[in-house]
Amino acid sequence: MSRSRADATDADALTGDEIPVDEAGQDKGAQLGADIGAELAGIVGHNLRRLRIRKGHSLERLAKLSGVSRAMLSQIELGRSTPTIGLLWKVTSALGVPFATLMENRSDHGTIVLRATEAKVLTSGDRSFTSRALFPFDGERRVEFYELRLAPGGKEEADPHAQGTTENLVVARGEVEIAVGQEIHRLRTGDAILFEAGVPHVYRNLSTGEAVLYLVMIYIEPVG
Repeated sequence: MSRSRADATDADALTGDEIPVDEAGQDKGAQLGADIGAELAGIVGHNLRRLRIRKGHSLERLAKLSGVSRAMLSQIELGRSTPTIGLLWKVTSALGVPFATLMENRSDHGTIVLRATEAKVLTSGDRSFTSRALFPFDGERRVEFYELRLAPGGKEEADPHAQGTTENLVVARGEVEIAVGQEIHRLRTGDAILFEAGVPHVYRNLSTGEAVLYLVMIYIEPVG
């Protein structure tokens, strides 16, 4: 049986028949002037191939969509190339996935360990609020899990999420005030709250010490 064009491109990616290609000329001007680091090459390559196949793209089709050559995509998937950040932005945009998805070191055996030292932490401008993702950014999901920390007297004002989104919070330490629209709720250690998050909401620490909360976000439509 003859191979289809898509089958052929996937097979080539696996056999490694491509020769290394210098993509600098093609990516020049689009790159951000930084590399992702050689140690991530294998992780990025594995994730790229998995995502490409899940989207139903051959190497040739993804090359047309992203503007990155087929040969370079093959080298990335094989872990033989350390692409620039700018090049990866092109690829993730073409695949319609978050940039971080290519960086996730997901286990093939169904067990994922998220090391605290490698956590993805977002910090507010005044550094009084931090949010740490306790889930892998891998593929579509409807549920996300976060650890929130508020400094004494700290406050975080959150914009409305998509309609139908709910937040389920539990206070692990401290005393907090949660404002949901015009409603105001005071919670102490061990208390929990569930609310529709399609309205502005505010987290405020009423404690003299740091407050710690755990948040489960539930979306009505898949994200990621």
